Amino acid sequence: MNIDAILYETLLELAKAKKLASYSEVAPLIGLDMAQPQDRDEIARKLGDIVFFEHDNDRPMLTALVVHQGGDNNPGEGFFSAAEKIGLFKATRDPIKRLIFWQSQVALVHSHWASASHSFKSNPLRGSA
Repeated sequence: MNIDAILYETLLELAKAKKLASYSEVAPLIGLDMAQPQDRDEIARKLGDIVFFEHDNDRPMLTALVVHQGGDNNPGEGFFSAAEKIGLFKATRDPIKRLIFWQSQVALVHSHWASASHSFKSNPLRGSA
């Protein structure tokens, strides 16, 4: 698993500020263009790596903070697929269940990272504390 340092730090900043960002806002920070199919695949892979890293360290889905721009403002399919793989979400197309799950993850992420002095149990960029 290779965690993208810029992407991870961006997500941590969003979490601490209790904010969300769109894929198209985050992608250019790591040299990706959401208009390119291969770049959409790459950001999905990078976000997936972060999902598994955070799960391995008993933290909520930090990637919940990245959503589609405009339109539905919801996370992509990869978010729900990753949640299913780590056992947090049972696959469903029910939009209400998806929205409730996503909102709960956003709240958990914001709550977990709200403290600026939060000590890292494990951070791929700084090593273990």
